Amino acid sequence: MKVLKYIFWILYRIWFYIMMAIPILIMFPFLFLSILKETWYPYFFMMARIWAKCILIGMGFNTKIVFEQHPEKGRSYMFVANHTSMIDIMLMLSIVENPFVFVGKKELAKIPLFGFFYKRTCILVDRSSPKSRMEVFERAQKRLKQGMSICIFPEGGVPDESIVLDEFKDGAFRLALEHEIPVVPMTFYDNKKRFSYTFFSGSPGQLRAKVHHFIETKGKSEIKKTLKTEVRTLILNELQNDSK
Repeated sequence: MKVLKYIFWILYRIWFYIMMAIPILIMFPFLFLSILKETWYPYFFMMARIWAKCILIGMGFNTKIVFEQHPEKGRSYMFVANHTSMIDIMLMLSIVENPFVFVGKKELAKIPLFGFFYKRTCILVDRSSPKSRMEVFERAQKRLKQGMSICIFPEGGVPDESIVLDEFKDGAFRLALEHEIPVVPMTFYDNKKRFSYTFFSGSPGQLRAKVHHFIETKGKSEIKKTLKTEVRTLILNELQNDSK
């Protein structure tokens, strides 16, 4: 029985990368055209959402999303969530309709095909470089001024499997406060169980998420640490209560 499980997990991982590639290959000419100008990014984002939904369906995931509040069209936000899996990207894209730009680790740019578009549309960060972190902040500011939203996983990476929720970095909250845009906390409950970074793990099933009430930042430039703690506590409580 264990042998069959390992065979399934190997095939399931291979299938994931196939599912990542197929929609990109089908939409490649349109995706390529959409990245030629920054102002065309909303068209790229629309196709990225189709790509994400294809992967979730192809992997056998069905989503159940609870909205405590819905984003308004034409408004910028800072979207933040706990980070446990590669499918966090797909789930975030499937949930949010407002065009946003990911701030993500540069290592993902090495993934064939996916990386080609990732490094041209996302804001890449080298966590070990202070210069890179400053450049990220400047690029994010530029995108916000263009009317886009930003998505950051504030743990700064995927924590060890034993950690429910790692400490949050300041970047997302600093940007939100400086530009006075609402922070939209999200909790992803099942992504670690369904498709974590542990190779021999995962299965089809339900992916639940909650979009919490937004936290306004207008006129609150002095509360960066408090804001970060408030958002982390909210998500941590959700995860802990769900596991009881």
